[in-house]
Amino acid sequence: MPASTPKKIFVVDDDPMLTLALEDYLTRKVAHQVTVFETGEACLNNLAAKPDVIILDYYLNSVHKEAANGMEILQAIKKESPDSHVIMLSSQERYGVAMQTLIKGAEQYVIKDETAFEKIAGMIDEM
Repeated sequence: MPASTPKKIFVVDDDPMLTLALEDYLTRKVAHQVTVFETGEACLNNLAAKPDVIILDYYLNSVHKEAANGMEILQAIKKESPDSHVIMLSSQERYGVAMQTLIKGAEQYVIKDETAFEKIAGMIDEM
């Protein structure tokens, strides 16, 4: 399999430890340009940068209570930037939750577990 070409990636999650670790993981082998946002609203305000991939947390209002949740942000992203690939990242293991994100436009749904970063990197390589 050929090496991945660098991509512009937005990571949208309100967990700073997770975002730092994911950013490090994604830039270790391929020089992806990773930008991190704590809220979906901040991501939406930067869509003019035309990210190739957006990794979006399902729950975004654990730190910022007034922030929109991942599903609301997903719908806004698909409306404003339909060509951006969206990977949902969540601790939710329910099939119905995953299916709803795919119906609303996410291309992939990844459960936050010990293999999540590896799965995400593999998906990005294929995009």
